[in-house]
Formats: sequence, C-alpha cells, structure tokens
Amino acid sequence: MMGWLIINLSILAKTIEDANLGRSMILYQVFCALYIIDYFFYEEYMTSTWDIIAERLGFMLVFGDLVWIPFTFSIQGWWLLSNKFELPTAAIIANCFIFLIGYKVFRGANKQKHVFKKNPKVLIWGRPPKVIGGKLLASGYWGIARHCNYLGDLLLALSFSLPCGISSPVPYFYPIYLLILLIWRERRDEARCAQKYKEVWAEYCKLVPWRILPYVY
Repeated sequence: MMGWLIINLSILAKTIEDANLGRSMILYQVFCALYIIDYFFYEEYMTSTWDIIAERLGFMLVFGDLVWIPFTFSIQGWWLLSNKFELPTAAIIANCFIFLIGYKVFRGANKQKHVFKKNPKVLIWGRPPKVIGGKLLASGYWGIARHCNYLGDLLLALSFSLPCGISSPVPYFYPIYLLILLIWRERRDEARCAQKYKEVWAEYCKLVPWRILPYVY
C-alpha cells in the first residue's frame, strides 16, 4: 500500500511539474490517498480478513504487496499522466457518490465482522446481532449478502478508474482484475466455510441467498 501511495505521489509531482494538473487527476489521487490512509488507520481489521486467515504469509501475499499492488493499481495515474482528460462536473459528482457508497459498504462490512468476532453481543445497526448457530453473523451488511464487503471494494476500484473516462480499457485493469479475483476468492471462501461450518453454513445461505450483489449474484 505504501508503494502504491509513493508511486501515485510521484505521478502527481510529475503532473504538477508539467503544469498539467486537472480535475480527473486530483479526483484519482484523493480517492486513492483516502483509501490507503484508511487501510493503515484500520489496520487491525486486516486480522479478520481472508488475506490473513486463509492466504497467510507467503509468496502470493508478499509479491502482491511489494510488486503487484504498487505497479498495477497505479495504472490509472500513469494513463492520466499521458492522456489529458477532464470529467464534466456531473460525472465528478456521480464518481464521488460511487466512492462514498463503496467506502461505506467496504469499511462498514469489515468493521461489523471484526467487532463481532471480538464481542458477539455488540450492537449491529443499533440492534442485537442475529447469529446463526452461535457463530455466523447474519445482521447488518452480512444479512444483505454473504460477501458484501467485496461489493464495496469493487465500487471503490471502479471509482478509481472512472476519472479516466471510457475511451480506453487500460485504466479499468484494476476493477476488472479485482472482479475476477474476488469472484474466485468468494468461491474458495464458500467451499471453505461449507466444510468448516457444515449445516450452520447451509442455514446461513438459506437466510442470506446472495453472494455479493443482492438480486444479481
């Protein structure tokens, strides 16, 4: 994450040096900076995510954090550096709306899961949590979709690319890659949970039938 931020700041510095700073670049930089700062501010919540619980420390996590994330998640910045593009005001407002919804869902879902694991009696949206089999949270975001946090992450990724417009697929590498990754990860997580929780997981799936996006998937 720190490498991603450093590359983005380098791109920003080059843009300013070339006197080419526009609204699209500012929007991209602000969104990414807020996302990265939030990651470090809520770093504790990472301990209850798939990356730590299932992937653990290994080549995939180390290579991803040190190489893949910094050099591929910054593609939008590189594209804007070479291609002058400015979003109209209405599109900027819509983009901010997508970012805020994505952030609220992503951070809210991960926070609910983390605090529930620490205190199963914690209030979720002001109410006592609904728990399946004494183990699985079925309240709040986790009562909407079984992997609702992935929806938030995908909306955030989309908001990072939208400042580049739709003239090229290149800036959309990140959200497309993330969509493939999260569906693959969700399938693996479903299989893992089915094996671990057995009939409790089956009951949860009946109560919450949607995987990521309600009424769609």
